[in-house]
Amino acid sequence: MKISWKPLLLCLAVPLAVGGVSAYLTMDSMQDYASLQQPSLSPPGWVFPVVWTILFLLMGAASYLVLMSSAPADQKEMALRIYGLQLAVNFCWPLLFFRVQAFWVAFVWLILLWALILLTIQQFGKIEKRSAYLLVPYLIWVTFAGYLNFGVAMLN
Repeated sequence: MKISWKPLLLCLAVPLAVGGVSAYLTMDSMQDYASLQQPSLSPPGWVFPVVWTILFLLMGAASYLVLMSSAPADQKEMALRIYGLQLAVNFCWPLLFFRVQAFWVAFVWLILLWALILLTIQQFGKIEKRSAYLLVPYLIWVTFAGYLNFGVAMLN
């Protein structure tokens, strides 16, 4: 497969921008988060931006594989719409959790995100198996984030 650089860079930039803007909007709330009681498996704070950056790059690569595939246009459009929806839900979760500190609402929102990621994996997998595999770490991380969100909600 020949790499088309402009679509690849755009596909990588979109999830990075979503994550970057969301992080920017919650930046001032991180000190409040650090003062909360944490569940036992909570990683140090520096882990989150590193992991999320990797996951956003994997999402971008996965969307690129779908976009550039030879699948029918309507199938790609449906898969990419679901992908876009899960990105929008992903964008809102940190706002609910960190900025508003609506921990239980954020937990339910995270369940919605988890379901949309699973649906995205399913749709991407129909088009390009590698794109589905690239999203598995994202699903695993959001599962772990669910544990952390639930723990914070219970402890605070």
